[in-house]
Amino acid sequence: MNPSDTPTAGRFEGREHRLPVRVYYEDTDFTGLVYHANYLRYFERGRSDCLRLMGVGHAELLDGDQPMAFVVSKMALTFLKPARIDEELVVRTGYDAVKGPRLLISQTITRGDEILCRAGVEAVCIHLDGRPRRPTPLLRDRIGPWLAREA
Repeated sequence: MNPSDTPTAGRFEGREHRLPVRVYYEDTDFTGLVYHANYLRYFERGRSDCLRLMGVGHAELLDGDQPMAFVVSKMALTFLKPARIDEELVVRTGYDAVKGPRLLISQTITRGDEILCRAGVEAVCIHLDGRPRRPTPLLRDRIGPWLAREA
């Protein structure tokens, strides 16, 4: 694959991960505005690509010595302004803290300097049988430098 054809996982600015996204026709409703459920998709991409740049891949978590995954246990959304077809947005993600098996994450979607949507997310690290588990030391080491605080 040509390096210029490689998808981007965004970038870090300080501890904040930034992932540019464009609004496509498929993201919108009949009015040309982003359908509310699609903000969840943008936020998911932001969390996943943030982890990827931290050195944590979902496939690696599943294939490791101690297979694990993440599930979202809580999410609070605040919609402030609509996004429209063809706009360029940025998903901003901050991993705030690790508390036992929980990861506390703050996210926003912006258009320029305007905040369009905010999300407070709690993701839980789980065994593949669905039981909560604490992140492995390796996972904590990879996420640790990007945390706003340790708990």
